[in-house]
Amino acid sequence: MAVVLDTVGGARARHPEKAHRPDTVALEKPDWIRVKAPVSKGYAQTQAIVRANGLHTVCEEAGCPNIGECWEKKHATFMIMGDTCTRACAFCNVKTGLPAPLDRNEPMHVAEATAKLGLSHVVVTSVDRDDLDDGGAGHFAEVIRAIRAQCPATTIEVLTPDFLRKPGAVEKVVAARPDVFNHNLETVPSKYLTVRPGARYFASIRLLQRVKEIDPAMFTKSGIMVGLGEERNEVLQVMDDLRAADVDFLTMGQYLQPTRKHHAVMRFVPPDEFKAYETIAYAKGFLMVSASPLTRSSHHAGDDFAQLKAARQAPLR
Repeated sequence: MAVVLDTVGGARARHPEKAHRPDTVALEKPDWIRVKAPVSKGYAQTQAIVRANGLHTVCEEAGCPNIGECWEKKHATFMIMGDTCTRACAFCNVKTGLPAPLDRNEPMHVAEATAKLGLSHVVVTSVDRDDLDDGGAGHFAEVIRAIRAQCPATTIEVLTPDFLRKPGAVEKVVAARPDVFNHNLETVPSKYLTVRPGARYFASIRLLQRVKEIDPAMFTKSGIMVGLGEERNEVLQVMDDLRAADVDFLTMGQYLQPTRKHHAVMRFVPPDEFKAYETIAYAKGFLMVSASPLTRSSHHAGDDFAQLKAARQAPLR
């Protein structure tokens, strides 16, 4: 995939690659999707710490609906390697373009922010960096090691890109020993061409499988969005594929359209349908399942990690 940039003109639109797409229809949100605007004191304090350390968060860049709740509790998901992605997924609100060089001080800044926020569990994600030889895997490892050095009691969850065609990248991240290795499938295979065109479904499944081959004790996690036009049987097949890769934790949430230039919401899935998916997923053998309209990969990640550990130990009692 080639990204063509106009570096001569003035201020660029956030999503120039989507600028000439026809507007999609925006469905009216049902009551169960609505959230309050973030105005709390805790939100402001978290924002100040993020700004002071020059960090990006996926909470802001991706327009997460849970930002008010999470930041009030001083929970944040750090997005490393800049705010510009080399891919242009149809669902994503992170901007696309040519990223800046890596900030070698970023691992230290992430560790310092983790300490200031007093995080017992931290989530680190990133943009896709197809421009780097290892896709940024080495940078992920440096961030993990920096957090371990400064916050030894903090558990670490990484949400990585697919490192497509980057040999040895997964091995670098696993060697740094995060507590949870998360990589999202995002959608069902039939929707990849329109929703996630730069990725390959079975490459993502293989990545998750490879993590378990390297370290069978490491928790693995993946998530999908619904409401993109997928069929129920396709969702169930994704569950089976993830279990075949021995993935421990599944998250499922409603897709929300960032702008009318992004992929349309085809349907708002009601809460009772999410509950049914959750029941089926547990029956298929996942240790942990989080499925609701507002579920996101990092929402309640710390509490979920505690439950995940308990679920693994339960059969041993």
